[in-house]
Amino acid sequence: MPTRNETIFALSSGDLPSGVAIVRISGDQVDSAMKRISGVVPSARSMTYSEFKDPISGDPLDRGLCVRFPGPNSFTGEDVGEFHLHGGIAVVEGFIRSLSAMNGFRLAEAGEFTRRAFENGKLDLTEVEGIGDLIDAETEEQKKLALRQAGGSLRKLYEQWRERIVRCRALIEAELDFSDEDDVPGSVSDQVWVDVQQLCSEISNHLADDRVGEIIRDGFQVSLAGKPNAGKSSLLNVLARRDIAIVTEQAGTTRDVLEVPLDIDGMKVVLKDTAGLRETTDLVESEGIRRAKLAMNSSDLVLWLTEDEPTDKELGQVDVPIVIVQTKTDLTGEQHDWAAISISAKTGVGVEQLIDSIRNRIEINSVSESGVISRKRHRDNLRLCFEQLNRSVEMETYPIELRSEELRKAGDHIGRITGKVDVEDLLDVVFSSFCIGK
Repeated sequence: MPTRNETIFALSSGDLPSGVAIVRISGDQVDSAMKRISGVVPSARSMTYSEFKDPISGDPLDRGLCVRFPGPNSFTGEDVGEFHLHGGIAVVEGFIRSLSAMNGFRLAEAGEFTRRAFENGKLDLTEVEGIGDLIDAETEEQKKLALRQAGGSLRKLYEQWRERIVRCRALIEAELDFSDEDDVPGSVSDQVWVDVQQLCSEISNHLADDRVGEIIRDGFQVSLAGKPNAGKSSLLNVLARRDIAIVTEQAGTTRDVLEVPLDIDGMKVVLKDTAGLRETTDLVESEGIRRAKLAMNSSDLVLWLTEDEPTDKELGQVDVPIVIVQTKTDLTGEQHDWAAISISAKTGVGVEQLIDSIRNRIEINSVSESGVISRKRHRDNLRLCFEQLNRSVEMETYPIELRSEELRKAGDHIGRITGKVDVEDLLDVVFSSFCIGK
């Protein structure tokens, strides 16, 4: 069982082989390890060139740079050290073996450096998630969103709201315990409930964001739907610029949902190729159609591909915004008024217009400096917080102690977002998604 008094280490740079490899260590024995391996304890935050030797056998390991960040002014809040080695597989594996042989040292678990930073108060959970998103960012907008969150944009906002709730509860306690004292502020109803109503309004506005942050982080979901052989898989291959889906003249080739990420002007767009919709007795195809309908109605946009004008019954299967796309115009040469866009996946006619249509649908204003919701767990807890606050306002005829309890629950929901209350099960999920060495 890992313990906090162990010094942890891991390769914190990219895959091997590489030009440079960075091995990071964190814990109480950083200075000792640096002295034994490099022969010196470097000055704080200064690079030192040294020969690295095995601390037990004295055999040479490599030559490189080492740097030391004393706690608490380090990423983890503990003493942290880094060894910058040559990125050869044998070099790094030999260095790792030497560290493993030292008493009190062990290989870090996934996300353990960041977890120690959280536990030492260097980061809150929203900043931790921002760092994870920054590592995973594939597009410019994802990077911008992650940088703001890792920089504390959500932490500052949510902590401000939580502190206001705590202050309201403190005023209620003051009125209950010291109502006869002259220095207790005036009526709670004048100070507390007005502020609670204002807080409800602010959280409501924060929630009414059209899921901007989640769309940036997870991607704008676009489903290609329609009858079999409507050209869905052909269009997917054209937009992906490679053969992703099997294309044949046989109907019902696509049985599962195929997903392809695209980058459109810095925004992640996830295209989903779905099974053709029709009546069938084939069990496998029926399951594909069921999954297609689920994918369509969980998307942000559906592109309905068809050669013929779709019926109201067909379009009635879709509960999200829809764009009707006429396909295979290279065969007919006709463009019909019932279609918003006419394309040919074979010749490329209309494809750029289709991309423009998607681009216009995902036009998002610049993200607020105060941050936007980027995860479902944030949204769920904020909704619950809003409900508790709203309930406390509506309970005018109830004893003030009961109304204060609603405020406590509201504050706990915000605390679950930032990690200010007991969230041990959640922590295991959050940090397990990180790579080793971060």
